[in-house]
Amino acid sequence: MKAIIYTGLSVSFDEAKEILNENVIYKAPIKRGDLIDDLDEKPDIIGIIDGVFHQSPAVAHKEILHLINEGITVVGSSSMGALRASELDSLGMKGIGYVYEQYRDGEITSDDDVAVMLDMDTLEALSVPLVNMKYVFENAEKENIITKDEKEELMKIAKELFYPKRNYTKVLKESTLDETRKNLLIDFIASCKDIKKEDGKALIKYVKDLME
Repeated sequence: MKAIIYTGLSVSFDEAKEILNENVIYKAPIKRGDLIDDLDEKPDIIGIIDGVFHQSPAVAHKEILHLINEGITVVGSSSMGALRASELDSLGMKGIGYVYEQYRDGEITSDDDVAVMLDMDTLEALSVPLVNMKYVFENAEKENIITKDEKEELMKIAKELFYPKRNYTKVLKESTLDETRKNLLIDFIASCKDIKKEDGKALIKYVKDLME
């Protein structure tokens, strides 16, 4: 079996290859038209983790459905993949992970929730996705590091920031949290997992299992 996986941002190519490095081609975040070109490579599985939203036209639903109709397994997680999977899971696309479930259940609804400012040369994220902040702040509330009201204030500030400028420093600076609470939250943020990365790794492991 042969797989093509679009990543590089949520999960770096090096990290991805540590999980799966045989019969797979890793490509940079997906854009419209890429999937049609992939047909020439005759893959059995397409994994979509990362994709472009604003730099180029996003991958279209009809492209994904065309591949599914061709008998190709299409799996999504983390970012663009999670968004498209939540829209097409009833039509055959497989969704994996927290971010997919958030879209599926209507907890998040916009591409802004997973969008980041991206350096297209290095595939480095230059901002923090809103869905990661949501995951961190909700867990901080569960751990009694912040209150429900403080969580809601932080999320309101984060949502109002334009996505390329969204980061924890700006959100905390604009909040009313006292310095002690801010420092506790900063320590918690540093210890918290990157949920988009975890979802991406889960997709690669899922593809690996399919190929065995």
